[in-house]
Amino acid sequence: MIQNLQHRTALKNAKRIVVKVGSKVLVQSTGCPDSKRLKLLVEELAQFQNNGTEVVFVSSGAIGAGLDALGMKSRPKAMPDLQMAAAVGQMRLMGIYDSLFRENHCQIGQVLLTHDALKHRERHLNARNTLLHLIKHRIIPIINENDAISTEEIKFGDNDVLAALVSILLDADALVLLSTTDGLRDGKQRVSYIEEIDDVLELVADKPDHLSTGGMASKLESAQIAAHNGIPVVIADGRKTGVLERIFQGKDEGTLLFPKEGNISKRKRWIAFFNRAEGHLVIDEGAANALHKGKSLLPVGIQIVEGDFKVGAMVNIKTQEGLHIARGLVEYSSDDIHLILGKKSSGTTGVAIHRDNLVIL
Repeated sequence: MIQNLQHRTALKNAKRIVVKVGSKVLVQSTGCPDSKRLKLLVEELAQFQNNGTEVVFVSSGAIGAGLDALGMKSRPKAMPDLQMAAAVGQMRLMGIYDSLFRENHCQIGQVLLTHDALKHRERHLNARNTLLHLIKHRIIPIINENDAISTEEIKFGDNDVLAALVSILLDADALVLLSTTDGLRDGKQRVSYIEEIDDVLELVADKPDHLSTGGMASKLESAQIAAHNGIPVVIADGRKTGVLERIFQGKDEGTLLFPKEGNISKRKRWIAFFNRAEGHLVIDEGAANALHKGKSLLPVGIQIVEGDFKVGAMVNIKTQEGLHIARGLVEYSSDDIHLILGKKSSGTTGVAIHRDNLVIL
């Protein structure tokens, strides 16, 4: 309880905040944008912006708004239909936001992202620079996944993950995930503070929904990604008036996950969280111990190669028991690693993954 109060108080000092709002907060059951709720949300975000806090807004709701505009009663399964709904709904939603934020003397800029854009280092840095430039000029970035062109191979999965990655990208002071629940619940009781995600996973039981893709499990996983990078996260009810104000006043609102001490470099953040693994390397106990001591991964410690990948690809590293312990960028293709695995390094055989390109999870 003392830790919870101390960490809640620390939220008062947040200067740059990322706020993600889920589809069910923004739209009615039909998918039609909820004008009253949107107005209240924008007023609250604008108040932070006008008082000097840097605000980044990650908004879901495009597909839902598109479904309503197109007269579709449920979320389609076919990718072309989803992309069509997103293209129509994104325009509709941004038109509403532009009007509401202008009424509150705030300027906005739309930024659509795909996972593919953030996993390439140069485009990753370009996205960061664009967003920071908008923030510097007191323009609120409104971010969404580019669902109109996204495919399964390049999607983030849902906007909870996107919000966590944006928080890391921009070195945010706090991330708020607004949903239709006041945080994680243990029966009828709200869980106010979480130290370890693993301790509460058994409480999660998500059900499929026709308007949204993220659930509490997604929010907890996304919160963990952000917290591992030093960013406190609050999961709260976006339907409650004044919820953001109470969170940043240090009040006991929603569920708080506060990061432990320790951080990693921006490059290693990019390696750890912005890339999708193209394969796996199964290593022996000796190699696992070496990695935990800050050593590079040598071919002699690799037992199994899974997947087909090229030089420079991101791969996950796991133990014989299947535990994922690290990830990194390989110095060899999968074909070449097959030839050298289990062999000691020599003049022609170097490290499989250099420690500078490796992150312990």
